[in-house]
Formats: sequence, structure tokens, C-alpha cells
Amino acid sequence: MPHVIVKLWPGKPEEKKKKLADEIARAVMETMGFGADSVSVSLEEVAASDWLEKVYRPDIEDKPDTFYKKPGYDASAL
Repeated sequence: MPHVIVKLWPGKPEEKKKKLADEIARAVMETMGFGADSVSVSLEEVAASDWLEKVYRPDIEDKPDTFYKKPGYDASAL
């Protein structure tokens, strides 16, 4: 039962967010062999001013062993 959480800055149109969720779900189903009823995707908007504290530190910096695709940006620029 995979649940994928995408955290992103606010401002993208709803149709793009829906398309992203659909594409992620499709990729999970095809790649991992799960059925459509097993996959869920949520999008959480996080303000750029909160990114370091609410996303980078707890989800990226504190969990380096969980990454299969690491970010390419420098946290000091946030």
C-alpha cells in the first residue's frame, strides 16, 4: 500500500498537481506492480520561507539513508 507524499512550493495550478499525482501513481503501479486501489498520492504545499525548517531539515538532512534521488540544490541558498 504505497502512499507517496510530494512537498512543493505553492502556486502550481490544480490541473498540473492532478497530472503529477496521476503520473506518480502510474509510475508506482507500473514499476512496483501495485494495483490502482493500493496507491495514494498527496501533495503538501510548503512556503519557500518554511522549506528549510519544515522540509529540508526533517525530511532531507535528517534522513540521508532514505534517498534514491537526492536534491541538487544547496540548502544554504534557502
